[in-house]
This record gives sequence, structure tokens and C-alpha cells, in this order.
Amino acid sequence: MLPVANRVRELRAENGDMTQGELGERVGVTRQTIAAIELRRYSPSLETAFRIARVFNISLVDVFWFESDA
Repeated sequence: MLPVANRVRELRAENGDMTQGELGERVGVTRQTIAAIELRRYSPSLETAFRIARVFNISLVDVFWFESDA
């Protein structure tokens, strides 16, 4: 199964070059967790995914999506 795809890095850049640490603080996770999510090494919990989308004031599906292996 492929991890959830995302555009977190792109959104951070579009929002004043927000650092991974800054996003992590706003979401309640570590900088390392944000880095792992961006690199698709870790799929966030649903709660964390919603919190990330809320920081950028956009829909969850505009941040994360599932890529099928088909």
C-alpha cells in the first residue's frame, strides 16, 4: 500500500515559507513528523491531517489524497 500523497511542503512555501517546526507547533506534532509526512514516510492520523488542512484554511482533500496502485 502506498502512503497518502500530500502537498504540505508546497503549502508551507506558499504561506510565507513556514518552517516544518512552525507547522508542527501549530498542529501539535514534531518537526520530524511533518518532515516524515512530506516525504511520504508516514501517513498522518485523520486528526493531524485535518489540523494541517485547517492551518492552511483549505479542504482536507486539497492537502492529502490516496494514490491507488492501479
